[in-house]
Amino acid sequence: MFQKARFKLTAWYLLIIIVISLIFSGFVYNGWVHELERFNRFSHLRENTQNQNSRSQAHQLLDISSIEESRNRLLTTLALINFSILGLSAVAAYFLAGRTLKPIKQMLDEQNRFITDASHELRTPLTSLITSIEVNLRNKKLSLQNAKDLLENNLTQAYNLRTLSDDLLALNQYQGKNENLTFAQISLAVIVDEAIKRVNPLAIKKQIKIIDDSKDFSFEGDKRSLVDLLAILLDNAIKYSPAKSTIKIFSATLDHSISITVLDHGIGISNEDMPYIFDRFYRADKSRSKTEIFGYGLGLSIAQKIIDAHKGEIKIQSKINKGTQITVEIPKSQL
Repeated sequence: MFQKARFKLTAWYLLIIIVISLIFSGFVYNGWVHELERFNRFSHLRENTQNQNSRSQAHQLLDISSIEESRNRLLTTLALINFSILGLSAVAAYFLAGRTLKPIKQMLDEQNRFITDASHELRTPLTSLITSIEVNLRNKKLSLQNAKDLLENNLTQAYNLRTLSDDLLALNQYQGKNENLTFAQISLAVIVDEAIKRVNPLAIKKQIKIIDDSKDFSFEGDKRSLVDLLAILLDNAIKYSPAKSTIKIFSATLDHSISITVLDHGIGISNEDMPYIFDRFYRADKSRSKTEIFGYGLGLSIAQKIIDAHKGEIKIQSKINKGTQITVEIPKSQL
């Protein structure tokens, strides 16, 4: 499909170029012929018109022949130039068509991958739900305790589906332009406080203490998305940290930006996984095997989109079984 579209676009480019070239050649030809005829008339005016004889008539015929010959040479030259332009333009147009369609192809490929990945991730909890229900429906000796266990498992899968749908909506929201973001002067302390409140139930469940050592700074940003960003970083830190551990938050001010850091003492990220952690649906095998908290690998993808929307930068330092430090730098002004 892409190659077919490339050939069509190349043909359109060639058509436009050759039409322009022919129009230009027409102007050149008409202008050149007009100048020749004007020069010929001017030369004859300089002759003594009162003493015209057969010799001057022959000279006039010779001039007409020279003009015709010049016309033919000019037509041949213009034809060769146009054929050369056509050949060079074909190569250039094919190259430019590829460059023009490349972002569209990447967008379509990205969209197709997103749909495929989302469908796969949605299928997993749905399959688990359907399977458990079918198995227990066939069980004629299903006890009340088994029924409660089934409902509890189904409720967990339903929560997982809701989490996935929320993450997909959030990712789609931050995927395009920043039309949904409202930039204004905000307080970092407010962002930190709201993010901690959002993840606190999960931290309490794992008996993890969140230590807020951040200082308050005022900067320009979208409050809602930045709360989402910090909540994602804290949520990941809690998920991949052992019970009864601590997570620290601290901040600093730079020349033209502010930074906020989340430090945990969890399982860490390997060097092999580091290049892919911002990819959608990516979850390191070690992370999946060492944590009981279920995740879909969308959090850091959403975080990256929020950082990009704020023209910021995210830096990660991590060591296996020692912890991870994530630092986000955001410009003080979005201008």
